[in-house]
Amino acid sequence: MKKILMICHGNICRSPMAEFVMKDAVEKRGLSAEYQIDSAATSTEEIGNDIYPPAQSKLREKGIAFEHRGARQITRQDYADYDLLIGMDEANRRNITRMMGGDPDHKVYLLLDFTADPHPISDPWYNGDFETTYQEVQAGVAGLIKMLEK
Repeated sequence: MKKILMICHGNICRSPMAEFVMKDAVEKRGLSAEYQIDSAATSTEEIGNDIYPPAQSKLREKGIAFEHRGARQITRQDYADYDLLIGMDEANRRNITRMMGGDPDHKVYLLLDFTADPHPISDPWYNGDFETTYQEVQAGVAGLIKMLEK
C-alpha cells in the first residue's frame, strides 16, 4: 500500500483539494485499495475546521467527491506512517522538515516536483483563484501517480 499525506499551511484549501483529487484519480484507475491518502496542516490555525467553502465549491464543480472533515496538524508519527509527505510550497517543505526533525528517508516533496514545471501550488486563501490551484493540483497528482506506477 502506498501512503501519501498532502500538506499545506492550514489544511483547508490546497491539501484537502490534493487529497480528494488524488483519491478520485486512483479510484478511477481502480487502485483505491492500493493507496492510503490523507491531508494535514503545518500550522494549528485551522485545526478542526472543515474544507474552506470555496474549495468545496471548486471540488463540486469539477465532480470530485469529498468528505467533510476537520483540519489536523502533522505529527512526527506521520513521518513513520506515510511513504510520502507532499507539501504545496517551499514554506510547507521547510516546516514539514523542521517539524519532523529532518528528512532522513527522503519522503518530503512538493506536489509539483512530479511535473515538468516544478513550482509552488498557488494559494487561493490569498489570491482567491481556486481554478488555478485546482489545475496545478490536477497536474501534480497526475505526475505523482505516473511516478508511483513506474
